[in-house]
Amino acid sequence: MTMTSDFRRASRPEEPALSVRQVLTLERVLAGEPEVVAGADGLDRAVRWVHVAEAADVGVMLTGGEMVLTTGVLLAGDEAKQAAYIQSLHRAEAAAVVLGLGRAFPTPPEVMRRAAERCGLPLVVLHRPFPFAELTEEVQSRLVRAKFAAVSLSESVRTSLTALITSGAPLQRLLDEVAQHSGCPVVLTNLAHRVLATAGERPAVDDVLRDWERIARQAGGSEGDGWVRAELGGRGERWGRLLLCGYRGDSATGRLLADRAAEALVLHRMLGGASGRTWEEQSAHGLLTDLASGTVPARHLLPRARAAGLPVNRRTFVPLVVPGAEPERLDRVLRTLGLTGLVAELADGASAVLLSLARDQDAEALTGRLAARLRTPELPDAVVAAADPRTCWDDVPAGLREARHVADAVAGAALDRPAVVRLRDVHLRGLIRLLRDDPQVQSFAERELDGLLCGGEGELLDVLRTYLATGRNKSRTAQLHHVSRPALYRRLEAIQARLGIDLDDFEQAASVHIALLAHDAQQG
Repeated sequence: MTMTSDFRRASRPEEPALSVRQVLTLERVLAGEPEVVAGADGLDRAVRWVHVAEAADVGVMLTGGEMVLTTGVLLAGDEAKQAAYIQSLHRAEAAAVVLGLGRAFPTPPEVMRRAAERCGLPLVVLHRPFPFAELTEEVQSRLVRAKFAAVSLSESVRTSLTALITSGAPLQRLLDEVAQHSGCPVVLTNLAHRVLATAGERPAVDDVLRDWERIARQAGGSEGDGWVRAELGGRGERWGRLLLCGYRGDSATGRLLADRAAEALVLHRMLGGASGRTWEEQSAHGLLTDLASGTVPARHLLPRARAAGLPVNRRTFVPLVVPGAEPERLDRVLRTLGLTGLVAELADGASAVLLSLARDQDAEALTGRLAARLRTPELPDAVVAAADPRTCWDDVPAGLREARHVADAVAGAALDRPAVVRLRDVHLRGLIRLLRDDPQVQSFAERELDGLLCGGEGELLDVLRTYLATGRNKSRTAQLHHVSRPALYRRLEAIQARLGIDLDDFEQAASVHIALLAHDAQQG
């Protein structure tokens, strides 16, 4: 292809178009009994305009994409002109040439047919007399209507997305809107082709993600078959892509829709979005939330996890919850240790982690190394709540819920916590956390602790909590509260008097301990 034609193509904006094949199926055209005699492989070329021309050098008047209509009166009897005519149209990137038989050629001219076949230019002959004006009018009116519809759709999309951004809508809401307008799956990726978010009908999205490795390889290349790509970026830097997967409208309208969506997504990212999280964080959060909630079967989330870059074939999955740890810090630790996983911040300030390990890796040892890295002089009590490793993807949701339960149970147990805590380590505290919303448990806690709760004796409650947590060790309790032993004895006597119990009695002390655990769980 020449540099001139490249420049022409690059400088011409893409507009709504009909294909050659579509034009030939129009009722007015069928009346002329059209026959494709050459270049049948090019029938899906876009017809941007229809042009009637008899000049032998018609190519100099074209800009590309035209369907040229001619009777050939200036070409009859000169085979050299006939071949040059086809070559001129080919160089001008015409969509097709339609020759009306009768005036100059009673049958398709063989020279023109061979020349058109060689360069792949569709050559169509009309066997019946046909007013070219009717074809021009029909195609031009359809193209104008299509262009108006595309512009109208573009403005509708721009208006709706701008309204969503102004109202602080999350990223997912914007993508849902794009999918509704496009009628096809929408996929947002980073530059490494990892899926950050999707929208559209779930079965269709799952079909796309199931074959994502192949699709991802094509995502950076040419478009076609309804796949429309828009680059996302700003200030000279690209950081993502938007894909319309299998758009069924014409390519120009799909391009316009993708461009409007891309503009809105760039603006949304620049403004920080509604949650303040990066798109990568939102992606991990959405996937881990859906896994833990159980509202979506795990097997349905498998293509999504794979497309997000998480290895899932023959892997060991380790669900973790880390209270008080920021996702950015966890990401850095994972990279330092060479571990692969998803990280997401939870609503209570904790972060969930789903590690994906090779089957020959020691899950317990690696979890311990992760926990050790998190413990620093600034955070000496950092703890990792870990579920037992899972080798089956379908068991991951239960593992995430188990890790969340362990993290919840260990909250408030600030004394001598190990770096890694598992379900077997939370004992009675874990059970109480599970039952904390039971009205009977709440009533029991209020009844047992009434003497301290109603009087607002927060200091005595703290002393009782420490005393029971240390196994009724008076020396340790006095040390932790920075009081003398006689002063501690006076506080313990006051607690026993207010509650009407004897803390030296194991059953009474156990009852109060359970009530205090329930109270703390309810408050937490």
